Amino acid sequence: MKTFRNFLFASFTLLILQSSFCKFPYSLTGGRPELTDTVTVSVLPFTNSAPLAKATYANSLTESLRDAIQRQTRMKMVPSGGDLNFEGNVTAYSVSPAAIQAGTTNQAAMNRLTITVNVKYTDAINNKLSFNSNFSRYSDFSASQNLASVEDQLIKDINDQLVQDIMNRSINAW
Repeated sequence: MKTFRNFLFASFTLLILQSSFCKFPYSLTGGRPELTDTVTVSVLPFTNSAPLAKATYANSLTESLRDAIQRQTRMKMVPSGGDLNFEGNVTAYSVSPAAIQAGTTNQAAMNRLTITVNVKYTDAINNKLSFNSNFSRYSDFSASQNLASVEDQLIKDINDQLVQDIMNRSINAW
């Protein structure tokens, strides 16, 4: 028992010493330390080039990204020309079968809504982190459901995932 207490004491002491002398490049809350409340962010309205997308989808994604940035960071949102700038368009919006039912009917048991967006991110603080990339996410729903009846919830789920992917790649630099 005494050996265990000595081990615990030594481990705790080392942990304290290490945290006193070691400076981490990232904060414990995530993100890049140079992104303070003086940094400005602009999210230009996304456009829609996917023929089957819901008419309001591009606006929904734009607002989801803006909301997440305001909720999760202390950076100031500006209409355009920010230190960090996001723009993009919806390139694909499709429904496809995700799982086939067992038996002879060959009908889908689940359908999948897949959305792909192209995002151009410009980082004036660290240009090496700028990118132009596609992000794609999906959500499955029962084939017995009509897309129109579940589409709003599917869009919300997909937007949450897409926004997190975009923020992880840009602001969090993962």
